[in-house]
Amino acid sequence: MKEQLYTIPLNDAVDQGGECPLCNVERSLEQDTMDFVLGSCASYMETDVRALTDEKGFCRVHMKKMFDYGNTLGNGWILKTHYMKLRSEFDKETKNFKPAKLSFADKLKGKKAVNPLVDMVKKRECKCYVCDHTKEIYERYIDTFFVLWKKDEAFRTKIQNSNGFCMTHFGDLCEAADEKLSAEEQAQFYEIIIPLVKKNLDRLQEDVNWLIEKFDYENKDADWKNSKDAIQRGMQKLKGGFPADAPYQMKK
Repeated sequence: MKEQLYTIPLNDAVDQGGECPLCNVERSLEQDTMDFVLGSCASYMETDVRALTDEKGFCRVHMKKMFDYGNTLGNGWILKTHYMKLRSEFDKETKNFKPAKLSFADKLKGKKAVNPLVDMVKKRECKCYVCDHTKEIYERYIDTFFVLWKKDEAFRTKIQNSNGFCMTHFGDLCEAADEKLSAEEQAQFYEIIIPLVKKNLDRLQEDVNWLIEKFDYENKDADWKNSKDAIQRGMQKLKGGFPADAPYQMKK
């Protein structure tokens, strides 16, 4: 299949190697979003972008990553108007607030009082501009994955020769396969992907096992084999991401 503009990033992610090509995709998308939000393009000064960041805010993980990114002025502007939005909502919710009361009978039935302040906080906790933006584009890459899987034999061969996927992204692929592939295509997909993932889980477990054995005095002079970075790779294989990555910082 002739490579198209929209297929290049996914092929590049597979070519990077590592434990999971979709982790490579996700990291690249997250970094691109951080550059967009806080980088030299100064999108944080655009009214439409700030309206979205004011509304959604950022999760705890991305707040930390924004701090690490290093743009103090950009973070300041984002926080300024986000606080204005938050204060407006907070004042509205608390203006006539009174703690809810339950009858003794309702308490016996195990009912809980409805607290609008709890709802307000929980709704904000599940919003994040970086998470949402990254997820939206990531889902397009999942679509692209199955376009290539069905039409590009070279792509399928690269996947078969790869280190498989982390368990998180393996789950994403399985969920999408059930929607995007016919029954026959699903059978072919799982016939390839399940042994691939199993083989690489076994490989990771062997690396972790040998890492532990290396701490035995009798093995102090033995070859490390592929176990030196087994902890970060083992963690990635289970949950995705790159535990050993340094903070992503603003390009100066």
